[in-house]
Amino acid sequence: AIGPNQDMIIGKLSGANAERTMVFAGMSGSPVYIDGKIVGAIAYSFPFAKEAICGITPIEQMISIFEKAPPAKAVAGEPRPVSFAEIQASRWLTSVPSAASHGVLSGIAADSRLMTVAGQSFMRISTPVTFSGVSQSTLDVFAPELIKAGILPVASIGGGSKITTIKPADATTLLGGDSVVVQLARGDISIAAAGTVTLRDGDKIYAFGHPFFGLGSTNLPMSESHVVTVVPNANNSFKLAVADASVGAMTQDRATGILGLLGQSPKMLPVKIRVTTSRGRSEEINFESGIDEFLTPLIVNVGAQNSLAAYERGIGDTTIKVSGEITVRGEAPIKIERRFTGPQATAFAASAAVVPVSALLRSNFSGLEITGLNLSISVTEGSRSASLERISVDRTQVRAGESLDVTTYIRTESGTLIPQTVTVTIPADTPAGAMSLMIGDGGAVQQNMAIQQFVPRSTAELIRTINAAKRTDVLYVLAFRTAAGAIVGASEMPNLPPSMLATMNNDRSVGGSKTSPNKTIIDQALLPGEYIVSGSQTITLDVIK
Repeated sequence: AIGPNQDMIIGKLSGANAERTMVFAGMSGSPVYIDGKIVGAIAYSFPFAKEAICGITPIEQMISIFEKAPPAKAVAGEPRPVSFAEIQASRWLTSVPSAASHGVLSGIAADSRLMTVAGQSFMRISTPVTFSGVSQSTLDVFAPELIKAGILPVASIGGGSKITTIKPADATTLLGGDSVVVQLARGDISIAAAGTVTLRDGDKIYAFGHPFFGLGSTNLPMSESHVVTVVPNANNSFKLAVADASVGAMTQDRATGILGLLGQSPKMLPVKIRVTTSRGRSEEINFESGIDEFLTPLIVNVGAQNSLAAYERGIGDTTIKVSGEITVRGEAPIKIERRFTGPQATAFAASAAVVPVSALLRSNFSGLEITGLNLSISVTEGSRSASLERISVDRTQVRAGESLDVTTYIRTESGTLIPQTVTVTIPADTPAGAMSLMIGDGGAVQQNMAIQQFVPRSTAELIRTINAAKRTDVLYVLAFRTAAGAIVGASEMPNLPPSMLATMNNDRSVGGSKTSPNKTIIDQALLPGEYIVSGSQTITLDVIK
């Protein structure tokens, strides 16, 4: 029933508690015994069933799937291509893997065709994820993605969980039937997934009876916990569990359950967020996030957005400045410097650090270790957006080495036209001929450049390129002309001799480079002004002798 050669046992629960709550979220992994011998773990249920009928994952399937599992991701895959649109993005788009029909029923839209069979097929029991220190408004933003992945978000009343060292296990630690929590984040913000231990075998803990996210090899904190109560619900009853001492790490997340190891300390990403509110008040939020390609960006996004929502207005225009850095072991840090304005500034600001973190984790480089994330966020009320309406130059003919004045005219939201003059110097080695001069925001300017996507060859190159990427909140001056060249990796090589171009693209070899139709002559950023300006304008100049 679960997959090829993977069986399911059908059972029925009885007793006063079962009749009150039916099969509930958080029950996953509850051990089933016959004559003192363990049979398996309760892991599936029928939504809206009037009796507590469950699906049981056989214990043999839970144990055997981990017997030859690797301890961790030993070998990195091939580096993935990275686009400048991705690393320049103002908002990170979630990529949490879908659990398809194994999500909670509330994740099915009322007009979905699945509603015709709702409750008529087994679905894995949802995993209640308790969010402590996270507002309901923030939770509402991310709930659809979590529900899609089979996670039931539960906003808990109370503070975060302390960041503590591993508690030594003893003979009573996480036995079959005990509540277990896998922590995605801990500290001022706590995100914890609750389930039940099926079996302890030495230092090995088998639990859930179905996948958590289906992450494969992973490394997330595993803690003891106690259940506050079980909340009966017509759609999906769930338990409220509180994390206690950390005792190990979840190392495997597979189709028939999760595997944890007692005494193993997971690697976590320390996150520090300092918020200066529009009223001049300073707040600091500290938490640790589990490190995972899919989950870390989501957790950091929740933490950053919640930090802003807790101290700032939820409706209306704001202008937010984000600065900070992401530290990587053995490499230069990634510098973060962005500004956002308008009604969506909070959501965009929360993504400022998430976008580069996601790019790093998706890069697949072996040995890459993110060691910290520090953010400073400053908020002012009101919008500071404007558009670049036009540009003008004092002359259209200029000699190499000379300077010309370029005037930009930006239009604010109130309709005010603001002129600003900048001086642009033509490089002394610029040959005579036509040249295009473009002024625009970083996103518009980057689209006009030849490099749109590259495959990083190392972590250092990826970090260097992220740091060099143009900012969408800054205006740039770009001068270019048509020239024969090539792009290798993340580097432009303009004005190549015909012999070299012929060698790179001959009938015996192809790939590794692509042609570049433009040569960049000037590429400089203008000093950030009061307004965040969007748009671009281009004018043609004639370089004369």
